[in-house]
Amino acid sequence: MKILMVLTSHDQLGDTGEKTGFWLEEFAAPYYTLKDAGAQVVLASPKGGQPPIDPKSDAEDSQTEATKRFKADEDAQADLADTAVLSGVQDAGFDAVFFPGGHGPLWDLAEDADSIRLIEAFAASDRPVGAVCHAPAVFKHTKGANGKPLVDGKRVTGFTNTEEDAVQLTDVVPFLVEDMLKANGGLYEKSDDWASFAITDGKLVTGQNPASSEAAAEQLLALLK
Repeated sequence: MKILMVLTSHDQLGDTGEKTGFWLEEFAAPYYTLKDAGAQVVLASPKGGQPPIDPKSDAEDSQTEATKRFKADEDAQADLADTAVLSGVQDAGFDAVFFPGGHGPLWDLAEDADSIRLIEAFAASDRPVGAVCHAPAVFKHTKGANGKPLVDGKRVTGFTNTEEDAVQLTDVVPFLVEDMLKANGGLYEKSDDWASFAITDGKLVTGQNPASSEAAAEQLLALLK
């Protein structure tokens, strides 16, 4: 079982002067969920190398069992520091692809031609595609075999408008994940803000927020068993 995990390379939070990137829990929890199940996990990002960690996700009050495990795991840290350049990654040989969130993907992966190419290849061959929190942003431009948006007519979730409002970034982000999924024909669902909530529809798995990262990875695994 070989799974591709694609992380953002974008580290600027709009024009706020603040840093962003991927959310540490949304990488660490799926990474260990997949590895502990025996999967080989290959990491990639648009620029390759060390992807930027959102500083807020590295703060003490954002730590979870998975992030603490990562901070004590030198092999995982070395793995993360050496992600493959996304443009050089082919879908062949992988059983599934998973996208951790954080605000970064809204700027780079949502518009990235290589990310779009890979997602469409996995979808066309009926292999699982997973994304959590802000990472469903990657479905902004992806199309299904019928030429319609990949999420059209599918049950999906992602970071809610009210959660974005709560972190006071509604006017900073280039678009709202919830609004985009609905505009693309997605049958958007959500749970309470900050509660764990993940959905599988066919081979598409989406999670609502950081608390949903482990559940989303488990649902991706269930499709591979």
